[in-house]
Amino acid sequence: MRHSLLALFLFIFSTTMISADNIFLSEYKTTRGLVPFDRITTADYEPAIMQGIDEHNREIDSIANQTTTPTFENTILGLERSGATLNRVLSVFYPMLSANADDSLMAVSQRVAPILAEHSSSMTLNEKLWQRVKYVYDHFDRSKYDHEDWMLLKKVHEAFELSGATLEGDAREQYKELTKRLSELTLKFEQNTLKENSRYEMWLTEADLTGLPESAVEAAKAAAASKDREGEYLITLKAPSYMAFMKYSDRRDLRERLYRMYNQQCTSGEFSNMEVIKDIANTRLAIARLFGHKTFAEYRLQNTMAQNPATVLNMLNQLREAYLPVQRDDMAKLTEFASQFEGHAVTIMPWDYAYYSNKRKDALYQINDEMLRPYFPLNNVIEGVFGFATRMYGLHFSENYDAQVFNPEVKVYDVTDDDGHYVGALYTDFFPRDTKQSGAWMTNFREQYVDAHGNDVRPIVTLTMNFTRPTATKPSLLTFSEVETFMHEFGHGLHSLLSKCKYLSLSGTNVYHDFVELPSQFNENYMREREFLDGFARHYLTGEKIPAELIDKVIASSQYGAAYGCVRQLGFGFIDMGWYGITEPFTGDPFEMEQNAMKDVQVFAPVDGCIMSPQFGHIFSGGYAAGYYGYKWAEVLDADAFSRFEEEGIFNPATAASFRDNILSRGGSDDPMTLYKQFRGREPRIDALLHRDGIKK
Repeated sequence: MRHSLLALFLFIFSTTMISADNIFLSEYKTTRGLVPFDRITTADYEPAIMQGIDEHNREIDSIANQTTTPTFENTILGLERSGATLNRVLSVFYPMLSANADDSLMAVSQRVAPILAEHSSSMTLNEKLWQRVKYVYDHFDRSKYDHEDWMLLKKVHEAFELSGATLEGDAREQYKELTKRLSELTLKFEQNTLKENSRYEMWLTEADLTGLPESAVEAAKAAAASKDREGEYLITLKAPSYMAFMKYSDRRDLRERLYRMYNQQCTSGEFSNMEVIKDIANTRLAIARLFGHKTFAEYRLQNTMAQNPATVLNMLNQLREAYLPVQRDDMAKLTEFASQFEGHAVTIMPWDYAYYSNKRKDALYQINDEMLRPYFPLNNVIEGVFGFATRMYGLHFSENYDAQVFNPEVKVYDVTDDDGHYVGALYTDFFPRDTKQSGAWMTNFREQYVDAHGNDVRPIVTLTMNFTRPTATKPSLLTFSEVETFMHEFGHGLHSLLSKCKYLSLSGTNVYHDFVELPSQFNENYMREREFLDGFARHYLTGEKIPAELIDKVIASSQYGAAYGCVRQLGFGFIDMGWYGITEPFTGDPFEMEQNAMKDVQVFAPVDGCIMSPQFGHIFSGGYAAGYYGYKWAEVLDADAFSRFEEEGIFNPATAASFRDNILSRGGSDDPMTLYKQFRGREPRIDALLHRDGIKK
């Protein structure tokens, strides 16, 4: 997941700003501009944000009130380079809010969110500023500028249009109020999910642990010990704990209990999001209506590869028709297996799927996560993932022991190319904690751009995960899916690190939402390649390479569960389009909304009280509203892109260079379909995905 930091307009008007003793006030006097976390306190953020807004307002007024004829240089470039202090502080504040947020930082976010929303609106609704932008757009002579200049102008112009510049009278004031309200609601949603997820605990005794592998038992024991409860075992809703229990526990009653805990998050009580999600959907609908659109999805999809809801729904339905019959056949086989395994008829419930699916996979291929885990100690995986970038793109990673970090577990790496040139910095943050959102994401403390003096300012990238922690007796040993997650987020990181753009607003991952997942999902293909796995997977005790037969089993089993996985993702996509396809304010029952949206891809019968939406951060607070389909869209792209590597060699230097030069380095400097066709030689086709997943032979 590419974690969105700011609303689109705060993306566009970025550079840097701050206050007197405050570290954010000026350019960091650190090596290569790394963040001086040792000199930042929670108390610094709010005054720095306020001063940043004040400075930015003065810069905007100066641009808007010029008496000279509007030009690309004095208007568009001026806007692009404005707001330096504000960008500097927000580029640290938002990542910390997701990765290291205590109550005091959350309180700051609650105070500044409406102020930032108001600031964003005040820029887009500045009539003088809009008229200057419009003049430059209407009179732009493309023969005098390069294509990236045009793309920046186009993005700025579109941002103004989408953010209310064309609105008049009361509609402008309504837009201001709606965007402020939306900012407050999304923040409330995010904070509720963080607090709710952290407070759920399932305390067990040794007798409750039947079926769990040693790694899961040790992790549960360590979690209990961290809360001074020796002799007990703690299971939480954090991904490594939850997923291991659901996959391995023989205790169906406890699996059901944990499933219900997970899927009833934020449905009632102090941290309920049930009304919040309705308010978010209705607020977004109201914004779309101001612009003459029937739905938020219609409004949101204008500047995407898909362009409209009909294209999205057509893609989702095409995949449903291809995958659903296979998924139903697979489920029938799994039910038969489970019944034979138990010795009586079994109706598979959602808390049973991971358990029986893992058992069947083990029976079919004699392989499971616990067999692979010893070969994926985190240090080896880091070596393998970084080695992938070395082999593909000539990148080298050396740990920077002098860099300041926001948590002792965070590491920083200097990234250079084969010629020794500095490429950027990479922060890694691997383990769960109570102040950290669940999931995995990539973001930036600084994005790549060329400054006013012609200097190529290199990016500072962060990768944030929630991996299995080390225990008293073992290092962090990752599951296959956790290694895959690392490769995924690293793909986003490479998209940022390899950026070679002029403008921050177009660099790195600042691309269409349905294009941004291509580099990340492309990387996942290598998890099914012997040549990649054999290079780093070594037993944490003996140092022996992963046996060839295990790799063969990984490859042979790679299509297992693909149909279920796709149908499950389609369900999420339909939920997203359901909420943002409403044409009237929603006042009904979120349970009914969710079930109606995904009825055509329903895998299990609804479970009373269980619902996805109140914790579905991607579409309510994470920047993927009416955009969740992008994961499947990007799968079509990544499978098709990787098929060229399969044809020419998975580490072919020329092919890798083409992918780097046409996709990874270009950011949003050109239309994504143009970039893709420059790499692939044609538009993407769905066939490679169907072949990869075993749907089409």
